[in-house]
Amino acid sequence: MENKIRILTKSIIIVLFVVFLASCGSKMKPLSASLFTATPTPLELKGSKIPVTINGKFPEKWFDKNAEVTITPILKLEGKEVWGNSTTYQGENVSSNGIVISQQHGDAFTLKSEFDYDPTLTNPELFLRFTSKIKNKNVTLPDLKLSEGLLTTATLADVFTTNPAIAPNGFKKVIKESYDANILFLIQQAELRSSELNSSNLDAWENLVKSANDNSKQNVNVEVVAYASPDGGYELNEKLAEKREKNTTTYLNNEFDKENVGANVYANYTAQDWDGFKKLIEASSLQDKDLVLRVLSMYNDPLEREREIKNISAIYKDIAETILPQLRRSRLVANIETIGKSDQELKQALNGNTVNLSADELLHTAELEGVSAERAYKLVTQKYPNDYRGWNNLGAYYFSNGLQEAAKQAFAKAQHLKPDAAEANMNLGLFAIDNGEIAKAEQLIGGASEANTINEALGLLYLKKGDANIAAQVFGNTVSNNAALAQLLSKQYSEAQKTLDQLEYKDATTYYLLAVVAARTNNVSAVTSNLQKAFINNPSFKRYASTDIEFAKFKKNESIGNLLK
Repeated sequence: MENKIRILTKSIIIVLFVVFLASCGSKMKPLSASLFTATPTPLELKGSKIPVTINGKFPEKWFDKNAEVTITPILKLEGKEVWGNSTTYQGENVSSNGIVISQQHGDAFTLKSEFDYDPTLTNPELFLRFTSKIKNKNVTLPDLKLSEGLLTTATLADVFTTNPAIAPNGFKKVIKESYDANILFLIQQAELRSSELNSSNLDAWENLVKSANDNSKQNVNVEVVAYASPDGGYELNEKLAEKREKNTTTYLNNEFDKENVGANVYANYTAQDWDGFKKLIEASSLQDKDLVLRVLSMYNDPLEREREIKNISAIYKDIAETILPQLRRSRLVANIETIGKSDQELKQALNGNTVNLSADELLHTAELEGVSAERAYKLVTQKYPNDYRGWNNLGAYYFSNGLQEAAKQAFAKAQHLKPDAAEANMNLGLFAIDNGEIAKAEQLIGGASEANTINEALGLLYLKKGDANIAAQVFGNTVSNNAALAQLLSKQYSEAQKTLDQLEYKDATTYYLLAVVAARTNNVSAVTSNLQKAFINNPSFKRYASTDIEFAKFKKNESIGNLLK
């Protein structure tokens, strides 16, 4: 009996040993972390994503020919997990869609993945999870830790420190305008005809000059340019044009003396008005006018031009009757400068009688120092409700003063009034960025190239898309926290330092960014001093800094360590 028990026991042991050997032969051993590298280490936030590239190697004779292994990068923190993109590898005997790995030689591989940013994962650990099976039997492999920590400096990009786009105003201190009148002459004559001098056109022009002369807010001067038509010889036409100019100038001076008009008269003459001839031909409906224009382009000599044009007999009669008479003239030009309201006058009007203030004047007044911009912009929306600029600029005022809901409504009103308004679209694009609607922001901002702060909005957009290098280029010479952040993230530390130093108003974010620049360039004293200033300006930065691995290597420094406690 005892012998039977012994034999039975030995048999069981042998069977278990065989099973053990079989299981050991089929089960893949856990891999070493030394076979894998993660880039970047620590992880770094890019826009709203956390990208990672993992380079690894399956050792020789490790990968079972009948195995399938799915590798998934995972972020872990305090029991919470965020999964990245999975990749499946398979042995040589497996018929599936995975990447085939040689059992004999093993294989290197590269796995790219990204995670959606979760603000609650302050400093997660990066693991690889192996989901494995051999011939449909699961094989358990432990998660493999690759790195820990996450740089979240990119989150310091701030939509609401961007300067919103301001719609321009057309206000001018001096408005320059020109008014023309013509005195026509008969062919080869220079005498002023009463029919011309008594014309309503000339009478209105003279009254305009007199009115400008009498207006203390206007300055006026007059030009006289006399012409002869291009038919006839040059010498004859030159004398004719000169005489027409003298007769016209004498007449005007006499008229101005009668009316006590002190406008200066500047006179000149042109012997043959080929430029005027060409313009009249181009604007005419003459048959075969292209032939005449071709002659003008082919010949520069006046005699040749006149001869060739006269040779076009079918059209020359019409030219002589409709075109040439308009060129026998003295052209009168009244140059009037209107002096606009002074800044002081505009300020006084804003606080008193605003009835006569134009939209441009109100928009300009809003930009003056010591003025209530809100009142000025509101007046534009009340007096000129269909002018999108008032609504947009009122929204910009709200935006810069933290009244975001009011700003959004005003921008939407401006866009409704003018759907293609660059400023309103750019400003609404900022709200789209804040909402994480990057595609919508690209559409709005992409069509707003004429907005005055477009570089700031585009730079911010590229920051939120995770492309700091392009963001830094787009920001250009912009001096802002966001511009400096783009330079910092693209490792342009000296440029980031310069940008932050140039900021006239430095807030908590400015000092915090200066501390990060100092940390990355190993300037311990600057880390300390700038963190202190950041915490004074905004105490909430202390909690953020306490887990920020930008400063992890400085925690053993007594002064910085105490600051971060």
